[in-house]
Amino acid sequence: MTQAPDFVSLNGPDNVGKTTHLVRLAERWDSFQPLGAVHEHDPEPWARVAAGDYARWWFETSTTVELTEMLLSGHAKRAAERESGRTGLLDRGLPMLLAVAAATCVVKDELTVGEAFKTVTGIAGARVVAPETSILLLPSSDAERSYAIASAREGRPWTGIYPEYQKTLHAVLLHQVDRGAFTAVVDCEDRSLDAVHSDVLDRLGLSRLTDGSSPR
Repeated sequence: MTQAPDFVSLNGPDNVGKTTHLVRLAERWDSFQPLGAVHEHDPEPWARVAAGDYARWWFETSTTVELTEMLLSGHAKRAAERESGRTGLLDRGLPMLLAVAAATCVVKDELTVGEAFKTVTGIAGARVVAPETSILLLPSSDAERSYAIASAREGRPWTGIYPEYQKTLHAVLLHQVDRGAFTAVVDCEDRSLDAVHSDVLDRLGLSRLTDGSSPR
């Protein structure tokens, strides 16, 4: 990373360590600006749907258009919060948000992954979005193994439609990898937190920096 990007996103399924690595990145370089998740920057619509049966809204009553637009609206508002001269740290960037919307579309509307992506990208359209350096953290490069690892880390069984959604999400992420949707991919299987974080730093060109120094 010879020149710092406007945004860096960490992406991946549940329980892969996104939040932990984002915290460590923020501690390493003071020009990183933690910006969190999309719902934190557009709280009203998310609070409204969460006030009822959130899972039913997400997987049954919401439309793909509604869900995708909410994710993209929050993403745009989050990006607008970046301070000049700093690099925004995103908990799930644009590729991951599209993956979430597509995976939900697959399980809710019974479409193929390809059909769901066509639907979601059609909704996203040609809107202008800020470029980001997107790092995908994968529990495993195998979809079934990836799901097994992530679900075991939950500490309690996933129920209802959520297991099907998570399995689909893992498959969708690998579909995106095949199409070069992410800047870099880090395979986390059988690796320590420190080893994975070292890989993240390498992908960002930060591995030789001391805390607080600039990559410029």
